Amino acid sequence: MPRLPADAEIVVVDGGSTDGTVEVARRLRPDTVVVRQTRRGKGNALACGFAAVSGDIVVMFDADGSADPAEIERFVQSLLDGADFAKGSRFVGDGGSSDITRLRRQGNRLLSLLVNALLRHQFTDLCYGYNAFWAYCLPALDLHPGEPGGEWQWGDGFEIETIINIRAVRTGLKVVEVPSFERPRMHGVSNLNAVSDGLRVLRTILVEAVRPTAPRRLRMTEFRRRATRLRLAMPEAPAPVPAAPIPRKPVSVDRTAAQVPAPVAPPMARREPA
Repeated sequence: MPRLPADAEIVVVDGGSTDGTVEVARRLRPDTVVVRQTRRGKGNALACGFAAVSGDIVVMFDADGSADPAEIERFVQSLLDGADFAKGSRFVGDGGSSDITRLRRQGNRLLSLLVNALLRHQFTDLCYGYNAFWAYCLPALDLHPGEPGGEWQWGDGFEIETIINIRAVRTGLKVVEVPSFERPRMHGVSNLNAVSDGLRVLRTILVEAVRPTAPRRLRMTEFRRRATRLRLAMPEAPAPVPAAPIPRKPVSVDRTAAQVPAPVAPPMARREPA
């Protein structure tokens, strides 16, 4: 936390941990905003944190020490250069990882290829949680913390990064990848299971890639986008264009019949009356 920007709003989501996370955060940064998680899971924690932000730019990363706060500057610069969503990637530029296993790397690669084929995008690192985006993108992501003590909901688990990335593309946001290096965890053991969570991400891809996008999400995102750019005196950029929905059934078109004109019968000779 001492390496985080001094003028940043720090939001810590408390999932009921007993390791003194909240106390340490408040000691290092007395201005830390602590949010109590309403359900369980990483996805719900992010939804709770997003609902509490008050700034124009949101930067999300895990609190296990694997993310380098010094990279925040390059994420923010990508947004200032015109991106709506800056997606961290360990597999472009000077990015990398000293924590990912071979199984997780291969699984991430296959899942990224699947999403790219379905959405016609170019993700290189689908399952990575270091991202930054303008706060006006939140309606497009459509994540809700819900009431405390509620039941498990869609997106509450490790599949949350996949949901966020797919919805960003499906709603037409300009997504750019930013090189990022993942360091070893400073404390604790990951709860990620490469097989079970990988299958959950696969199911998420198949559902989210064809789920219709509510028009209200597009309208609200565009309204907030224009308001933010006007308030910050930023040059106007083209409005987001939603990605075309993927048809559930292939449509066959007979181009030959459409291009060849129908035969025209010759005029009949007119017989004069006798």
